Amino acid sequence: MAHGSRRFEVHVQIGAKRTFAAALDWPGWTRSGRDEAAALQALADYGARYGRAIASAQLEFRAPQGSAGFSVVERLKGTTTTDFGAPDASPASDQDPLGAAGLVRAQALLKACWRAFDSATRVSGGTHARDRSPPRWAGFRYDRAPHPGGRGRLSRAPGLFGQTRRTRRTAIGTAPPAGRGARRAGRGGLRWRPRYFVRRVAWHLLDHAWEIEDRSH
Repeated sequence: MAHGSRRFEVHVQIGAKRTFAAALDWPGWTRSGRDEAAALQALADYGARYGRAIASAQLEFRAPQGSAGFSVVERLKGTTTTDFGAPDASPASDQDPLGAAGLVRAQALLKACWRAFDSATRVSGGTHARDRSPPRWAGFRYDRAPHPGGRGRLSRAPGLFGQTRRTRRTAIGTAPPAGRGARRAGRGGLRWRPRYFVRRVAWHLLDHAWEIEDRSH
């Protein structure tokens, strides 16, 4: 659902050690906590920050005042990846096609997340990636992401793939060790649905952008 007086629809991924809460209609707005209440509060706390990150997308967004502004529409069982620190489960709505309007919106959001990440790395002087361990960056690589030319991948949304490919190049460019193995990792990987792909890439860009910003202050 939209912002304002209406509640944001979110899904929750519950792992053994960590829980993620994610806004269904706003890819990248995903935060975690020790339990559902903590994850929802973290999501609310980052609402304004998310709004600033996607401002260049020129989409109408107004952050909620607190976790009461959310409506949990789906609860999913987390995985070991969830506990490791990445939102892994996919809500039922990820099975829906994007459609023409959805594709344009997804492109705008991914561009905004890309710019937020790029801005953060410029401010930090590009040193963040050298301080990171490769396993954390591995989640951003092609390990399970689609690549051009394959059936059932993002060939049905070439514009979207073109944008996310540029986004990946920007991110991988700050982490050469991970980038060199990226293309090899994805050749036989699982296929991500477009909505899940957008959600996962947007989260990863903003998660790192915010971490870089926090470490730079």
